[in-house]
Amino acid sequence: MAAMSIDLHIHSCCSDGAYHPTQLITMAKQLGVEVIAIADHDSVAGIPDAISAGIDSGVEVIPAVELSVHFEDFKDVHLLGYGIDFSDELFLKQIDSFRNRREQRNREIMNRVNELLLAEGREAITIVEVLAFANDAIGRPHIARVLLAHNYVSSMEEAFQRYLVPCNVAKSYWLMKSAIDEIHRIGGAAVLAHPTSISKDQAELRRVISALKNMGLDGIEVFNNMGWPLEIEFLRRLAAELDLIVTAGSDFHGIEAGIEIGKGREGIRFDRNLLAPLTDCIQEKLRKKP
Repeated sequence: MAAMSIDLHIHSCCSDGAYHPTQLITMAKQLGVEVIAIADHDSVAGIPDAISAGIDSGVEVIPAVELSVHFEDFKDVHLLGYGIDFSDELFLKQIDSFRNRREQRNREIMNRVNELLLAEGREAITIVEVLAFANDAIGRPHIARVLLAHNYVSSMEEAFQRYLVPCNVAKSYWLMKSAIDEIHRIGGAAVLAHPTSISKDQAELRRVISALKNMGLDGIEVFNNMGWPLEIEFLRRLAAELDLIVTAGSDFHGIEAGIEIGKGREGIRFDRNLLAPLTDCIQEKLRKKP
């Protein structure tokens, strides 16, 4: 058995992942990953099933969510919330609103894909086919899986490159301060996902993360699949300098070549020792929760 590890950033079919939460638990168990966070986009629907399956399998599940956020001129910044009260009614209403907008966006994407398919002389795909792969709401990976089932593409990657990226529709976003405040209100810790997706310029990244720290940001996802070793080291040092929590996550969706639950860039496993500071922060937020 390989050394046990964690993965604090996994997506299920309740947003844009390919696998059901219970399948993710099985996969994590097989890979020796003992603690995971299901962090779906604007959805907490997969958390109860994951927790239940985790109890049966001996895999701990941290309730989480990933919010798409607008900050300054940066769109689609991703903010993770850990240890959240996923039954909070106000929060559920807010993410339901975002989910409805996402649902409409994905239907518009599907319509654009169908226009492209028809122009190629191919038969259009149907919403029934897409929903067969989805759970809480349809996402682009579910459309991709239908394209794959029709043999219109040979891989999920080709589905995105050939159809889904060209047919993309703009997202709706939270504002950064409101997103951080909402995560704190429901007892969670706010962590910036894969920071180098914002900028590769280290001076700019330092400025942005410092500004977010002043807004209440609790941590940054230092270990991830977007940063190269030197970038990860920069983030690790920046986290220490700004007194931010260090987290780790694969951002696994089940469609990306080379990305595995519990592992980051170049196959590095995510150490369980990273968990304690996050757990302490969550406990502190819970104490402050009204």
